[in-house]
Amino acid sequence: MKEPKTYPRFFSAFVLILVILVSFQSAEPWTAKQMVSPYDLSQRMEKSKEKLPLILSIGPQAVIKGSKDIGPGQDPSNIKKLTLAVNKLSKDTEIILYCGCCPLQKCPNVRPAFKTLNELGFKNHKLLAILNNVKTDWIDKGYPVQE
Repeated sequence: MKEPKTYPRFFSAFVLILVILVSFQSAEPWTAKQMVSPYDLSQRMEKSKEKLPLILSIGPQAVIKGSKDIGPGQDPSNIKKLTLAVNKLSKDTEIILYCGCCPLQKCPNVRPAFKTLNELGFKNHKLLAILNNVKTDWIDKGYPVQE
């Protein structure tokens, strides 16, 4: 008896996974490469000899040390504040946005703010991957906070 070929099944599964990944990726205004882990940012801050990025809070409060408070990104007036804050910067300026009010998946603030930086033509902006909330993913880990 001849073994059935598994290539078509494997290929179908591969294509399905690829479609799911592309669909998920295209639903967000950022790419996986534009995500920064809290650990990586905290390590960079600890080594503070290198120039730090501009860190902007687009949530209810600037918690991370050295970050500037823009206000919740879901509010159009805060998107205007964001635009004014970055208006005169080079499009290559390294910017890290964060919120942390709730799980990233449900956050109403990060998408409008990140999309705005995309539309303004910035090329080196990233999103801090606060997956749960800023307390769990930043404060409770002992990373640097505002004084």
